[in-house]
Order: sequence, then structure tokens, then C-alpha cells
Amino acid sequence: MMVRRRMVAAALLVLAMVAAGAGVAAAQLRRNYYAGVCPNVESVVRDAVSKKFQQTFVTVGATVRLFFHDCFVGGCDASVVVASTANNTAEKDHPNNLSLAGDGFDTVIRAKAAVDAVPGCRDRVSCADILAMATRDAIALAGGPSYAVELGRLDGLSSTASSVNGRLPPPSFNLDQLTALFAANGLSQADMIALSAGHTVGFAHCNTFSGRIRGPSMDPTMSPRYAAQLQKSCPPNVDPRIAVAMDPVTPRAFDNQYFKNLQNGMGLLGSDQVLYSDPRSRPIVDSWAQSSVAFNQAFVTAMTKLGRVGVKTGPQGNIRRNCAVLN
Repeated sequence: MMVRRRMVAAALLVLAMVAAGAGVAAAQLRRNYYAGVCPNVESVVRDAVSKKFQQTFVTVGATVRLFFHDCFVGGCDASVVVASTANNTAEKDHPNNLSLAGDGFDTVIRAKAAVDAVPGCRDRVSCADILAMATRDAIALAGGPSYAVELGRLDGLSSTASSVNGRLPPPSFNLDQLTALFAANGLSQADMIALSAGHTVGFAHCNTFSGRIRGPSMDPTMSPRYAAQLQKSCPPNVDPRIAVAMDPVTPRAFDNQYFKNLQNGMGLLGSDQVLYSDPRSRPIVDSWAQSSVAFNQAFVTAMTKLGRVGVKTGPQGNIRRNCAVLN
């Protein structure tokens, strides 16, 4: 019994040390981090994102999803942007990341080039911070809330496809599975529900929800009318490149329509609709469907917490000269 208690105590100590380390890393983040070396970095990134946004609205959902996929795998360190080499298969080429739209990567690359073109800024701003700023700017351009971004992240020193395993939520996850995965990243169930609303500007390939819209496995929680619409957009043997807007009502606006859709059985993925079909999370969905102000506040809180996940400090990271290539 004594040995077991010591083992439990040791395990708790390790967890406490890990948590303390994460806290110290997050404490490095602050607003105006680059004021002394690149004071106009936020406006430079905003202009680059705005130009990309004017070319294609896909920029918004693609950048938001890229940020989420980056932070949930080893922390917010831009490791998802790194390209594979002959000797290493990077995160972006893991099966769970192959559907990440190229426009998200392009947004980061363009913003990095714009920053590095400013005298004094070259190689002084991390790709991880550029991704965090670009995500905020893309959301604001789509009508979502603007918020202050904490900065000071370093770029990760590695990127491997194997590190993605089990870190990202599949569309089949139920509420308990979603809650547990987000909790492992320091995020509450309310944070998870708020961040899920990023799907209001997202797109999804037909194969991610085809099992819900036809045949014996048709999901009873989905609106029959919505299922019929999706069947037309995604017929059998559809081109795997075809994707549909995740919010069929206001697909080009970052708003709280996502929650109204869930109330009407119009969540595209099973992991979306479960937020309403499960009575434990339904009250939050109802609340945010009614109040865009309450949702925006919760979303900003959740995004700020997401941006603190796995922050690299000191020898854990550096500032990449090329976001797609490790130094």
C-alpha cells in the first residue's frame, strides 16, 4: 500500500511539474511583445491577410482550422506548417491533416514574407505568432469578434506525422470524448463548444459526413430536409475533392448561426450535432444561439486559452527563417 501511495504521489508530482512548466511558458506571452523590434507587426499581418481574404473567402475557415490543428498537436508552434522532406514525414502529411486547405498555409507564408520585408522585422517574428495573428484577423474580416492576441511563441523544432495520432477529434466523437480531449489541452467543455463554432466559416469534404445522410446508418438527429440537400451536393461516388459549407445559412459570416443550425438538426458533422442532442451541452447551445454577444465573449476567451497551449520557450524553440522549413 505504501509503495502504491508513493507511486501515485510521484505521478501527481510529475503532472504538477508539467502543469507548472506549461504555466511558465504561457506566462511568456503578452500583448505588444514585438513593440521593441517590430512595432507594426500586427498591421503588417492584417494587411497581408486582408489581401488574401479578398482573393478567396476560404482563407477564413482554412486559417482558423490550421491554428486549431497546430495547437492541439504539440502546442501552438507552427509545426503544422512545416513541409515533409525525404527523411521526414511532417504533421501536415498525416491523414488527419491532408484535408487542411492550402489557403491557410498560403496565408501564413504570405504574412511571414510581408513581415520579413519590413526593415528590422526580418527573422524577428515567429511563424507561430504570425499564425495566431492571422487567425484573429481572418475571423474579424468575416464579421467575427476582434481581440488582442498574446504574442511571444517560439516555433517548434520538429514536426512529425506520428505526433498527430490521437490528438485531433474525429467527426465521430461524442460529448465525453470531445470534453476529455479538450480537457487534456487545458480547455473546458464550454471552451470546446465555443471553438466548435469555428465551423460556421468552415468547409467539409463529403466523406466526413456521408455516413450520416443516407442508408441504414442515416442519423436521426439530422433534419431530413438538410439530409436531402446534402444528398444532392454529395451523391454516391462523388469526387473526393468536393466540399460543402458547414453553415448552410450564413456560410460567409462568422456568427452564432452555428448554434441555431444545431437547434434545427443542421449540424454537419456528428461531433457538431451531439452538442445539441446531448442534454448536458444543450443549454449552452441554446444560450449562444440566442445571444451573439455571449457567444463572442466565450469564443474570445476560448481562443486566448487555445493560443497558450504548449507554448515553446528558450531552447524549446526558435524563430524560423522559412515557416515551411525547420532551421
